[in-house]
Amino acid sequence: MGSLREQRVTSIRRTTYLATHIAEPGLTMGCMSDDAQTLLATGERALAAGDWGEAARAFAAALETGSSAAALDGLGDARFWLGHHYEGFELREQAYAAYLRDGERERAVDVALWLCRIDAANFGNDAAAAGWLARARRLVDEHGLTSRLAQVLLHEAFATPDPSESEALVRKVYELGQEAGDVDLQLCALSQLGAALVEQGRVAEGIGYLDEAMAGSLGGEGHHRDTVAFTSCTTMISCTTCAEFERAVQWIRATDRYAQRYGSPFLYVRCRTLYAAILVALGDWVQAEEELTAALEASPDAMPTLHHQALATLAGLRLDQGRLEEAERLVVGLEDQPAAVGAIARIHLRRGRAVTAETALRRCLSEVGGETLSSLPLWELLGEAELAQDRPDAALEVAQRLADLAGTQGCAIAEACAARLEGRARDATDGARAQLETALAAFTRLGMPLEVARTRLLLAESLREAASQVAVDEARVSLIAFESLGAAHDADRAAALLRDLGVSASRAGPKGLQPLTQREDEVLGLLGEGLTNADIADRLYISPRTAEQHVARVLAKLGLNNRTEAAAEAVRQGAARAQR
Repeated sequence: MGSLREQRVTSIRRTTYLATHIAEPGLTMGCMSDDAQTLLATGERALAAGDWGEAARAFAAALETGSSAAALDGLGDARFWLGHHYEGFELREQAYAAYLRDGERERAVDVALWLCRIDAANFGNDAAAAGWLARARRLVDEHGLTSRLAQVLLHEAFATPDPSESEALVRKVYELGQEAGDVDLQLCALSQLGAALVEQGRVAEGIGYLDEAMAGSLGGEGHHRDTVAFTSCTTMISCTTCAEFERAVQWIRATDRYAQRYGSPFLYVRCRTLYAAILVALGDWVQAEEELTAALEASPDAMPTLHHQALATLAGLRLDQGRLEEAERLVVGLEDQPAAVGAIARIHLRRGRAVTAETALRRCLSEVGGETLSSLPLWELLGEAELAQDRPDAALEVAQRLADLAGTQGCAIAEACAARLEGRARDATDGARAQLETALAAFTRLGMPLEVARTRLLLAESLREAASQVAVDEARVSLIAFESLGAAHDADRAAALLRDLGVSASRAGPKGLQPLTQREDEVLGLLGEGLTNADIADRLYISPRTAEQHVARVLAKLGLNNRTEAAAEAVRQGAARAQR
């Protein structure tokens, strides 16, 4: 398998060939054969149903009969939803030019705005995004395309760094959406209005609009799946900005039905990475890894900042899993990146380098501002570094800073982290137990199983002398939770504490076999046919990296050692099904 850059070049060459060598450029839909028009209609129906593979096949077949803007556009849309972001982008760039040649300016504006959004949110190319937005605006102004004015204003509201200006623009967008009876536009406007208000510090008001937009889009009021993607990503980013993590979790769960039909609505790299971080906190590590893989595939050549954030989030997951060496490899070269400081500090602490961890954390807090919500995890890590150097009073000061920040921002996670750090700093005292119990209750309410188990283990450690039986019970429950999550390092700590308390305890070892998802079952069948990862990727219209991830999960879930065993298992399962 080649590098991601090589894959991108291959993808671009393939899409350029489709667009320029299959048939005459500029062949309009009106000149297309009946077969081609039938294929286009088939592709559109498949897109509407969320069957991206079928849509891609139909549009590619249409292109074989003659190049058209609609076929390029539809194929680009399908390939993007399948995770082939560069290829999808290239195809829709070509569709834009084809629409202009054919005089379909409104469709060209639609594509230009999509390209603007992807350049900004997925590739981090603000200059290119501004260029596409300016081009869309000029087409609207010069050709009187009033039906597209509101969409241009929505994107201008999204692009402006001034939240007050964004609010004014998006309120106008909502009025235009009402006049046109365009529900999708109204929902997107409400979502962007909520984001603008949150940025202004009007959190409660803004959250209300975000909730309303999410309810409407997931409830099926709109007619386009991109409305759900827009409102979901806007909500994810805004909830993270104002530390409404519990609300973000609730909305993630509310998108399950949509995700089962269409796939994840968190399409853009930034919101995919944030989504993955929340999935990690929820304990859904398999899905989190899938989202991070998709984010990393989309970002390496275009936007280093977001790529670094995805790498750091994956490094944090590896640390949670107890895979320290892998985490270290992921953050090599990211020492000066604020997004990676938390993971790097955790690595230093695990390696016994508390002074180095403290230095990195204090430097980052000084640079990014210690009163921001993004600094929350860094403060608790700084407290851990102080405790590792046997400075409980300094750790208590850090806990107070966290508590003050929690009070200012109304952040439940900050309150829980402050209570836990204070409990650790007070150690084996009545005050310590009360604070740890407070933190335990808070993390339980937030639905964060790893933090619940870690806090329970700290509680067990603090009670080992005063209430040994309670300590044993708490340690046992935490061990079960760590084993269930796959948190190897934490599970080792819990087992060691139980042994210190005189209780026989050993790691459970590999978990029992897990059921395969529908896609993994498909992959197993293709392994039974002897297909390579590249062949599987082509057959399922997924990237080679995603195919590799699916194969790895199939082997892990079934406890198999290699592809040969997987092929044999596929044959066995097929024979068993045939006998039913």
